[in-house]
Amino acid sequence: MEGGLLECGRKCTPSPFLLKTYMLVEDPGTDEVISWNDEGTAFVVWQPAEFARDLLPTLFKHSNFSSFVRQLNTYGFRKVATSRWEFCNEKFKKGERELLTEIRRRKAWCNKQQRTIQNQDSDEDQRSSSTSSTSGYTNLVDENKRLKKENVVLSSELASTKRKCKELLDLVTICNKRQEEEKAKDDDERPMLFGVRLDVQQGERMMKRNRAEISESASILLSQSCK
Repeated sequence: MEGGLLECGRKCTPSPFLLKTYMLVEDPGTDEVISWNDEGTAFVVWQPAEFARDLLPTLFKHSNFSSFVRQLNTYGFRKVATSRWEFCNEKFKKGERELLTEIRRRKAWCNKQQRTIQNQDSDEDQRSSSTSSTSGYTNLVDENKRLKKENVVLSSELASTKRKCKELLDLVTICNKRQEEEKAKDDDERPMLFGVRLDVQQGERMMKRNRAEISESASILLSQSCK
C-alpha cells in the first residue's frame, strides 16, 4: 500500500528538472535567452553561452550546457532544428503545465549511461576548472604587463616633474641673488662717473698723501735755500 502511494506521488508530481526548465521557458524576463517557439510546441535556447553562464547556475547549480542537453535527452526531448538549439517533447507545451506529469525519464537509458554521464560531467568540470585557471593566469599576466607599462610612464612623469622643480628652484635662487645685488647697489651712496662708482675715501687719502709729499718737498727746498 505504501509503495503504491509513493508511486502515485511520483506520477502526479513532475520531476524538479522539468519544472525548473518549464519555469525558465515561461518566464518573459528570459525571452532573449530562452523562450517558446512561435507555435508554443517547443522551446529555443537563443543564446547558449548566456544561458549556461547566467541561468543554469540559478536553478541547476551548474553551468554546463552539454549536461543540460543530456538531461533533456533522458526525458525524451529531441533537437528539431539544425540552425538553432530548439527542443521538442509532445508533453512539453506552452500553457499546458499539467502535461509535465506524463513525461517519464528513460530508465533503461539511465541505467546504462548514468555512470558515463557522471564521468563525462566530471571530466568537463575538470576541463572547465582548468580552462578557468588558465584564463585567470592569463588575465593576471596581462594585468601585470599593464601595471608595468603604467609604472614606466609614472616614473618618467616623476623624473620630468623633479627636473622642472629643480629648474624652478635654480631660477628663484638667481632672482634672489640679483635682487640682493640690486639692493646693495642702491645702498651704496658713492658717486658715479660714467656708470662707475667712485671710491671717495680712497681719493681723499690720495689727496692727503699728495699734500704731505708737497709739504715735505717744500720744507726740504726751504731748508736748502736757507743754507
